[in-house]
Amino acid sequence: MEVNVPDSIFLTKGIGRHREQLTSFEFALRSAGIQHLNIVSVSSIFPPFCRLVSKANGRSMLQPGEIVYCVLSKNSTDEANRHIGSAVGLAIPKDKSRYGYISEHHDYGKKMQVLGDYTEDLAASMLASTLGLTIDLDKAWNERKQEYKIGGQIVKTTNITQTATGRNGLWTTVIAAAVFCSYGKLNR
Repeated sequence: MEVNVPDSIFLTKGIGRHREQLTSFEFALRSAGIQHLNIVSVSSIFPPFCRLVSKANGRSMLQPGEIVYCVLSKNSTDEANRHIGSAVGLAIPKDKSRYGYISEHHDYGKKMQVLGDYTEDLAASMLASTLGLTIDLDKAWNERKQEYKIGGQIVKTTNITQTATGRNGLWTTVIAAAVFCSYGKLNR
């Protein structure tokens, strides 16, 4: 049976502001460079044999109007001075034949670094549990990241995060996305 599985993924983020909420979302998509795509949100699996590519390379694989799958985090506010954020975390296993994890999270009042680390931690923790690694979730992220490296199971963890502060009279929308591209055929 043939199935379509993406062989590439790229990370992107954006921010939009407008008096209308929907238009602020459109502007965030434009800021992220994915406004020309029909986006379908999917859950959290980084496919086996997939590769992380640059935003420029990923965008070059996509056509305007194409239906594209992505893991999308979105947050909006129309409150002045309300701090919002969206992030996507990624954990890729060392064994390329195994799947990894993508996490999405949005929050209020968190600094970019804190939100990004938290979301990256979510993805790494999910992957670690499927690999049978025991992780002490009470330890700080940097300590767990070292455990993952010592275990030799996780090659790469990363995140992309966008934060912004709301302005009076405008909707502010932030997005972070992991966008799948270059669909190859896998025979199973």
